[in-house]
Formats: sequence, structure tokens, C-alpha cells
Amino acid sequence: MADLPTGTVTFLFTDIEGSTKLLRELGDEYAPVLAEHRRILRDAFAAHDGVEVDTQGDAFFVAFARARDAVAAGAAAQRAIASGPIQVRMGIHTGEPLRTDEGYVGMDIHRGARIAASGHGGQVLISQTARELVQDDLPEEFVLRDLGEHRLRDLTRPQRIFQLVAEGLEREFPALATLENRPTNLPPQPTPLIGRVLELQEVVELMRRPDVHLLTLTGPGGAGKTRMALQAAADLLDDFGDGVFFVGLSGIAEPSLVVSTIAQALGVKEAGGLSPEESLERFLHDRELLLVLDNLEHLLDAAPQISELVLKAPAVKAILSSRAPLRVSGEREYPVPELADNDAVALFSERAQAIKPDFSLNGDGPAVAEICRRLDGLPLAIELAAARAKVLSPTALLERLDQRLPVLTGGGRDVPDRQRTLRDTIAWSYELLDETEQRLFSRLAVFVGGFTLEAAEQVCDADLDTITSLVEKSLVRRGEDRFRMLETIREFASERLEESLDFDDVKRMHTVFFLAFAEQEWSGTRPNPASLERLDTEHDNLRAALQFARELDDQRLELRLAAALVNFWEYRSHLQEGLERIREALDRDPGAPPDIRARALHRGALMALKQGDFETASLMAESERELHASTGEESGAGEALHLLGIMASAQGRFDEARALLEQGRAVRERFGDFEGLSGSFHNLGLLAMDQGDFKRARAELESGLAIAEKHGIDVANSLCDLGFAELGDGRIDHARARFEGAITRAARMGWTENVAYCLVGIGAIAVAAGQFDQAGRFLGQAELLVEELHLNLEFYAEAVRGQVESDLRSRLGEERLEALRVEGRLLSIEAAVSEALAALD
Repeated sequence: MADLPTGTVTFLFTDIEGSTKLLRELGDEYAPVLAEHRRILRDAFAAHDGVEVDTQGDAFFVAFARARDAVAAGAAAQRAIASGPIQVRMGIHTGEPLRTDEGYVGMDIHRGARIAASGHGGQVLISQTARELVQDDLPEEFVLRDLGEHRLRDLTRPQRIFQLVAEGLEREFPALATLENRPTNLPPQPTPLIGRVLELQEVVELMRRPDVHLLTLTGPGGAGKTRMALQAAADLLDDFGDGVFFVGLSGIAEPSLVVSTIAQALGVKEAGGLSPEESLERFLHDRELLLVLDNLEHLLDAAPQISELVLKAPAVKAILSSRAPLRVSGEREYPVPELADNDAVALFSERAQAIKPDFSLNGDGPAVAEICRRLDGLPLAIELAAARAKVLSPTALLERLDQRLPVLTGGGRDVPDRQRTLRDTIAWSYELLDETEQRLFSRLAVFVGGFTLEAAEQVCDADLDTITSLVEKSLVRRGEDRFRMLETIREFASERLEESLDFDDVKRMHTVFFLAFAEQEWSGTRPNPASLERLDTEHDNLRAALQFARELDDQRLELRLAAALVNFWEYRSHLQEGLERIREALDRDPGAPPDIRARALHRGALMALKQGDFETASLMAESERELHASTGEESGAGEALHLLGIMASAQGRFDEARALLEQGRAVRERFGDFEGLSGSFHNLGLLAMDQGDFKRARAELESGLAIAEKHGIDVANSLCDLGFAELGDGRIDHARARFEGAITRAARMGWTENVAYCLVGIGAIAVAAGQFDQAGRFLGQAELLVEELHLNLEFYAEAVRGQVESDLRSRLGEERLEALRVEGRLLSIEAAVSEALAALD
């Protein structure tokens, strides 16, 4: 190691593509072939002044003092092995790593390895930093092709990557194996994972075994379970054709919400009368998918559901993180050990250098190693200690640590020592805060799933300087537009908050804030996409606010918040959760003001109706009508009549439905309720279509549309259904214009249900125009959306879909139709909308 270059160093990493397959193919011949391959590479690297740092299996890690030499070595090595049976991917990256007695440590090492891992056999990839050093110093035969920015599988921020192009090297390769080229929602991480090479390899190998479907990473808080699960999932991206998806569960307080939270992360909607479990089971059944379920220790009662969900889907697997195993059949437990000594020192050094760029181990290596040992190799504890490197030397830090973290002898027998050590580590950081920081730190624990600066200011009386101080001390994490606490730290802060005298006040301020937030974000009958995103982001806090209202025994506050969220729950398909919370809130506050109670009853009935629960829907609707009758509030009675009419229509009682809807329309007209009046005409139009009277349907729908346009009400739904009425009446050109306006608005709103309906209608128009291929693709995409949303298409739309299918089958044949359906299902919704608009033009 004495010959390793120092200062600015360029690294070259190699990795054999398909080594396992090659081993099977060559059998006994593999060993001599690999030996010759290694000799050729070593000769090429040595000829360009490369120093071999390490080898792991069949991979090389080589260091160069000059970036130019590394690029030349990569080209020479690829040319030398081009005709052989082994193909190698290479990555080159320049940085300023920390030097230790055993080699290099630092982020640059991991970044270089990840760049190599994203390539393909025969490819040489070069990072932005390496390219900046060599772009004016390369032989004319070398060209660096810009491949753009890519998120590497170390989950950090995007990196710009270049490909070396030269004579004798392959030029064209598939897309890089990076995160944006795979279906995933794995969240970006501020830093790469340090160490864990062996553990990651073991976890990945376990997940590739056909008999392992449920793997639980266990260990104390702060052991690095989440980060390790994320990295293992990133390494497994190529093994799951339908993607890898992360589901954070730390903000969920009730085991009954686990399944719906998983469904939400996967975009699975409740509809068609199916329960969340049934909807999710249907979605997963034929998919090849990996789930990462994070922070399950407080939700162990949901373990049987999780096990059943995964084991029922043949090609679905799950990695879970929990402080305790689930203890269910099919589970494989993997205890996450503490970091090895060298990795722990590397982690401390990396984090210290991030806040103090001139940090160096120098003679402090033994002190840092002792700090890491005192902290039992727990990553979170090490990071908290390293955060003090800006003001304390390792020796001074060790002395403080000695005072604050003596050998622990207390605590429950069933609590692991490492967990108690972590608690004292956080307590030590807490005690170093001043009084203002301590007060804010404990108060911020009231938030679940993160918080905005505005929320912290209004709920916790926070100021930006104090929050910034907590961020710098690694007690609060900062994202792009919100803050969060690691769950282990939030747990500790929660204990401090519960001990304080103002706990109830903070809970009340939290609930009041999120009540105002929910009421403000919803306007009219449907929110805009930005509002929906904000409500989604704060859903855990909204759930917590409902729980706080209950704990405060403030029934009115609970019902007001539940009533404010009903439209959100309905639009985002949290139907079962929303209905249950509304029913509970109504039961607890029977004396609520009529306007609040009526709103809750009305939207609760609609959610019950969408789930096919006609009994509950009818009871709620009747309760709403009786409530309005008792107060003499006639306009509200019109709302109840309208709701009862919708339910009668859904159950095929058409004469009764028309009478109720007409009564409701008359009331709305009398009171000048233009939004309600538009809805009345709309539902009367749908009723006419269900009965096959398309001329009447057109007249009713056009009346509703005219009112909506005049008073600035959303018209996407009206335009879509008018398109179907025009189709039924044989007016193809008019239908084309209606669907064009409808799908444009629905796509802009993110209203997937309406897009599905529009694609069915546009498919019929495409058939009439002889655009059979397009019609087949629209049919496939529409059917995919219907399945994902678990929709039961309305009678008139289902009839159109069936006719489109029949016409295409007779014209194209079964085989061609099925191929087009598959093409349509592979389209993104954005691509399908774009193609539909082009077909309508």
C-alpha cells in the first residue's frame, strides 16, 4: 500500500459481465481462462502506471496518479481481451479519497465502482470529474461520448457519465443499468452506503434463491437496516421485470393500514367493491416484483397479511426491515451486524469530511477506531458522533464520549445492549443542545413523515436558525422542500415531548394546523393536481392529527378534519379507510352542527356506494335526508335526494332514480346551486344512456355542460360522457371533439379513471376511421387502467368497449388483436394520451 498515489487519484474498476453463466459454460476450463484474463489486464494496467489496490473475485480496483493513464489503460485492456470469451465492463472516476493503512476510503471509491456496474461488457464509462481532467489531454483517437445524467445504484444524486469511443472498442450498447432505466421508486440517498460488501452479497444471494420470498433484516434502531435494504434492492433491479418499490411504514400507526399503504405506493386503487387486500392480491398475482417494506416493528400484527400477500403471488418477493422478526411462515431472518472496524472508521471519516472538508485521520486513526468501537459499530451513532468533528478533534470527542457513554448496566433485560447504547448516543447529542434547541427538538416529534418549515413555525414555534442548527447536528434531515427526523431519533424526541407540560398544546396545534391545511387545499368538487400531491405528502400527518383529536377527546375537531378529508380519500381511492374514519367520527360526535354532519354523511355514502356497500350508503343517505328535514334546510334535502337517485340508478331502479334526481334538480334550481344543478343534469344524462336513450342523454348532458362552462366548473367528466352519447346517437365527428377536450383535461388533472373512459370512446372513433392498430392499442391501455383501478365500467361504456373488441377481432383476427392489446398495455399513460390525441386530429 506504500506505492498508492495520494491527493487527486483516478480509479479504474472492472467487473466481468455474466461470470456465473460463463462458469457454467466453460466448466473446468474457466480457471485457466480467468487466469490468462487476469494476466492480460494486469499487464495493460501496469504498462500505464496503474497500481492494483484490490481484487474481489474476478474484479479489479486499480489506482492511477493521472486520469489520462487510466483512460489509456482501460482502452488497452479492452482491446487486448476483445477476442476472448470474457467481457468486462469498466468504470473510471477521479476524486480525493482518504488514505488509510489498508487502502482508500471515501465516497469516490463507491462512486467509481457503481459507474462500472452500470455498464456492459466491452464498455468503458468515465465520470464527469475524470472527463474534466482528460478532455484536453487525450489522443486524437479517443472521443468521450456524453451519455447524460444518471442515478447510480448507490442511490445518490445523478451523475453525468461519458463513454470512451476509440478504434478497436465496441461503440453501441444497451441503456445503462441505472435507476432511471428501471421501474422503481427507490428514494435518492444523500451519501452512498459505506461497507456492508459481504452482507449485501449475502442478502442479494438469498433473495435470488427460489425458496426465499420474505427476508426480514433485523437489528436495533440505527443499525442501518433501511439503508442496507435499499442498496440490496438497487442491486436486484435487473432481477425483477416489473420493478422494485419502496414502502415506508414509519408513519403508519395501525396495522390495518399496512395493506392500503402498500397499495398506495404501487398505485393500486380501490374500486369495484373489492377490499384493499383483494385489490392488491389481484394486482400482484402475475407480476415479477420486489417490495421493500421499511420499519415494521410497530406493526407486527400485520405480519400474517404481509406473508399471505407475498406468498400468494408466485413472482413477488419482499425485503423487510424490523427490530424484531415477523415470526410468520415463509420468513427468512437476516440479523444486520454492526459495521466491521474498517468500515466503521471509513463511515466516520466520510461523514466528518462532508462537514469539514480538510478532515484527515492522520494520527487520529486509533481515536476514531476507539470511538467506533464504543458506539458498537452502529451507523447512526457513528454519524451523530462524526457530526461533532467540525468543532471537536477525535481525541476530544472520545473524551466527551467517555463521559456521556459509560458502560451501560441498566435497562430492561429484553432490550439489546446496542439499542441502549444508541439511546444514550442520542441523549448525548440532545444534552449538547441549548434550551431553545432542546425544546424545538422534542416538539418536532409531533410530525409524522416529515414537515415543512411553515408547519414547524406554526405548530412548534420554530425559527429557521434553530432548525438549521438541528440539521447541522444530524438530528433533523433536510430534503428539497421539507424536513424529517430519522425514526429512531423521533422516538427519542417523542419521549421528551411526552414528558413536557405542553404536550397536549402541541398536539392541538398540530391538529388545528392540518385541519386548516386540509380545508384550504380542497376547493370545489375536485382539487387540482398540485393540491392532491400536497395532501398525499401530508397523509401521515393528517392521520396523526385525527388520532391526536381523539386523544384530546375533541370529537368536534375529529369530525371536522374527517369531513375535510372525505373528498381526498374518495379521489385517491382510500375508500375503506375514509369510510371507516367517517363512521367512527360520526358515532363519537352525534351532536355535531348539521352542516358538518351532513357533509360527512353525504361523502361517506358515496364512498360506500363505490365499494358496492349499498346498505351503508342507503343508511347514510337516509340519515342525511332526515337531518335536513329536521332542520328545515331544504337545499341540503336536495343533495340527499340526488344521492338517493344515484344509488337507485346504480341498482337498476331507473324509474325511482329519475324521480329522485328530478326532485333533487328542482331543489338545486330553486336555490341557485349551479354546481349542483350541473351535476343533476349530468346524472340524468347517464341514466338516459343506461336506458339507451341517447338523444335524451345528449340533451341532459349538454344542459349540464352549459351550466358548468358558464360558472367555471370542471367539465372533463361532462365532455367524456357527452362523447359516449354522441357515439350512441351516431354523431362521430361531434364525439371526436368531445373526447379530445375530455382527455386533454383529464390528463392535465391526473384523473386516470376519466382517461380510461376516454380511451374506450376514442377506440370506437378509431375503428370508424379505419385506424385499427391504434384502436387495438387504445383498447389495451384502457383495459390496463380499468384493471389497475379495479373499475366496473358503466353499462354504456362497457357496451362500447365490447363492440370495439368485436369489430377489431373480425377485422384483424385474434392473434393480431392480442398483439396490439399487449402494445397498448406497455404504453405509458402519457404516451397513450398523446397517441389518442394524434388519432383524433
